[in-house]
Amino acid sequence: MNVIVILGPTCSGKTELSIEIASKIKSEIVSADSRQIYKYLDIGTAKPNFEQRAKVKHYFIDILSPDENYNAHLYSKQANATISNIIKNNNVPIVVGGSTLYLKALIDGINVPVDTNQKLRNDLMEKRNLYGDEFLFEQLKKADPVSAEKLNPKDYKRIIRALEVFYLTNKQIWKFQSETNVSPFNFVLYGIYRQRNILYQRINQRVDKMIADGLIEETNKILSSGFEENLNSLNTVGYREIIDFIKGRISLENAIYLIKRNTRRFAKRQITWFKEDKRIKWFNADEFSTSQIADKILEDFYERKNSNSIRTGILG
Repeated sequence: MNVIVILGPTCSGKTELSIEIASKIKSEIVSADSRQIYKYLDIGTAKPNFEQRAKVKHYFIDILSPDENYNAHLYSKQANATISNIIKNNNVPIVVGGSTLYLKALIDGINVPVDTNQKLRNDLMEKRNLYGDEFLFEQLKKADPVSAEKLNPKDYKRIIRALEVFYLTNKQIWKFQSETNVSPFNFVLYGIYRQRNILYQRINQRVDKMIADGLIEETNKILSSGFEENLNSLNTVGYREIIDFIKGRISLENAIYLIKRNTRRFAKRQITWFKEDKRIKWFNADEFSTSQIADKILEDFYERKNSNSIRTGILG
């Protein structure tokens, strides 16, 4: 079964486009956003509003508390099950999002069900700085001799990743890498893009609107509810800078400047990822309206529906 995927950089218009498509074919949306999955993080993640979610059913939005752990492996497993259920109801699932790791896990499979743990990585880096690469390599030889045999003792980044996986799962990384996790569905990838200056202008406008809509108050409420500022969910552009403002570490003016700058940088990284995937068919959102792009995507999708060559290559 074929599945529509709508992707693109932040602020390109994915939400509006996906809702337009879902409305036209009376279907449902599977979110691939690693932050919209958390409750209470509404304004800073630009979630679809209640009216949009009432119009079209969305999955993987507001399902976790900010202090719950989650990763791309779990997302892939659960999203595949959700897609299967949508198909059983004779609908075409629509996956939409810009979280490249979630998309990669869903579309191409992921073997290691562990996201990076920044605290653990920092601890390992501190040990490297104190004792050198050889110390880390010796630790890996004890924990995972198979992986150690394959690695250069100076390749500290891969050594740290192998140690990280072992410490978090008590399982060697090579065992995960030997397992397969491939989706049974054909994903048809569509991307929307804008001229860089227009995209950056939209980002700046969105940030201003987030502040006006109450991003500071929302962040304050999250912190006052007892959630720690160092949670992975809050290590997100928008919340991270506003927390620094709330804690008195930077001015509001600087916080807003940093949110805009960091969001632009994030969009640039997304664009770099997506450019590598030759499966994506792109549409210019500056040239066509949302409704026009939706019609073009649906026309292309149904023309290609019986093709066996859709699902090739690697995302990112």
